Amino acid sequence: MSDVSQKKSRRSMIMVLGAFILPIVLAKLALTQNWLDYGVTNKGTLIENELTLEKLGLSQPALQKTWSIIYSLPQHCDAHCEQTLLSVNNSYIALGREMPRVKRVALSPNPLSPQQTEKLSENSWVIISTPSLVNDFLSQPQVFVVDPLGNVVLSHKPPSNDDAQAMFGKEILADMKKLLKYSRVG
Repeated sequence: MSDVSQKKSRRSMIMVLGAFILPIVLAKLALTQNWLDYGVTNKGTLIENELTLEKLGLSQPALQKTWSIIYSLPQHCDAHCEQTLLSVNNSYIALGREMPRVKRVALSPNPLSPQQTEKLSENSWVIISTPSLVNDFLSQPQVFVVDPLGNVVLSHKPPSNDDAQAMFGKEILADMKKLLKYSRVG
């Protein structure tokens, strides 16, 4: 074999190996260096550590076997809190025919005013006094999405201003529609 053909053979071999090895190396770098957007489609924050209703001290029979949207209210339910309740309620109503699969729950650390209680009862909210175990997991008001098996799946932090309330409700609605669409439970 001549020297020229041996060089061509080596070059061809290196090119073939490079064609197979280079994509693998680039893929590994892309994954380890976080070059890619992973295409997250949920609007709320996914609960990564196992959190269940039982751990929160909420083993209520009314919450079993249905999806739940649970709003852990602040110490005092002011106008902003009421606006968040309205956003969650509107998201629930926008579910349409899927509404019977979902319950709305308000966790109240303090008694609500008679007007607030009447308004929530009128809209079929389940009002529960906040168990002490909830304080171990929550430091601020949040809206949780809970599956029919009692697992807390997503968390939504209520917005700090009233202008963002509409978007907040749309985010909850988008997550609930997606979960209900793919769920075979509840």
